[in-house]
Amino acid sequence: MENSRFLRACRRLPVDCTPVWMMRQAGRYLPEYRALREQHSFWEMCKTPELATEVTLQPLRRFDLDAAIIFSDILVPVEAMGAPFEFIESRGPVLEAPVRTAAAVERLRVVEARETVPFVMEAIRLLRRELDGRVPLIGFSGAPFTLASYLVEGAGSKQYQHVKTMMYAAPDIFHTLMRKITEVVISYLDAQVEAGAQVFQLFDSWVGCLNRDDYREYVFPYNQRIFRALAGRGVPMIHFANQAATLLDLVRDAGGDIIGLDWRIDLDTAWEIVGPDRGVQGNIDPILLFAPVETIRNRTARIIRQADGRPGHIFNLGHGILPTTPIDHAKALIDAVHELSAR
Repeated sequence: MENSRFLRACRRLPVDCTPVWMMRQAGRYLPEYRALREQHSFWEMCKTPELATEVTLQPLRRFDLDAAIIFSDILVPVEAMGAPFEFIESRGPVLEAPVRTAAAVERLRVVEARETVPFVMEAIRLLRRELDGRVPLIGFSGAPFTLASYLVEGAGSKQYQHVKTMMYAAPDIFHTLMRKITEVVISYLDAQVEAGAQVFQLFDSWVGCLNRDDYREYVFPYNQRIFRALAGRGVPMIHFANQAATLLDLVRDAGGDIIGLDWRIDLDTAWEIVGPDRGVQGNIDPILLFAPVETIRNRTARIIRQADGRPGHIFNLGHGILPTTPIDHAKALIDAVHELSAR
């Protein structure tokens, strides 16, 4: 597997063509996923290793993808900390009791992932057997700020009013929350690697709501601690921060071998900021998958030109694939990446 296209790119080694995978590649845009979802709840699928394995494999049966990513949810370790939530189809995850006081933060447990979410590790072990060396397997976790935001807001947010208010008005409480989450994330990712994940990605999906000073003070130390704690594991580490074009140098310095990019910055410009000692992942707009195939190919070619053959580029969307994406357009993107980047 060390000679797989994806792992070679993670280590900035030459490849025969650019590897590609898609964030949320196992999900609602696939009819086979929707069929399974009619029989099982979202959390049942996440917590049943055989179901998580099946969903993870579904896109690989359709597309020539270069990596699989374990089917799960970023809030799995948060629930284990003692913050139960419900998945509502029209809204996503909703916490029963948002964490907004010192007492609520105090009640959260710093848990050992191997003991509290063993189903994730069992799914990884099953997947490694099922994949049988076909492609590498990616593990993942939400980053501390994104997980803290869910805990404090209680659901998805546009303004992040409650979490940012806690940051500014009660920084001691906020830092205590971040420290607890950070230790759980380290345990969670470490357990995934031990179970067989060959790469991991840290998703900081909501961090783009912060300015640079806030990132430095409230986020940077915790993300840096995660990457430093896991650097000795010997697996490539991907750091994806959404809507973070103004923070890229700080994201880079926080850690990660590959820096994920959204579509709001050109790939070549971003790589100049990230620097030659890191790879980059990205970064086509997911909405472009609704465009004509010719447009998809043209935009794909543009990103490949921006990468300019430098080792260390992994092609991906700038965020997750949308549920109504045409399947044939997703396939057109994947095929175009391989065809247009062939060395």
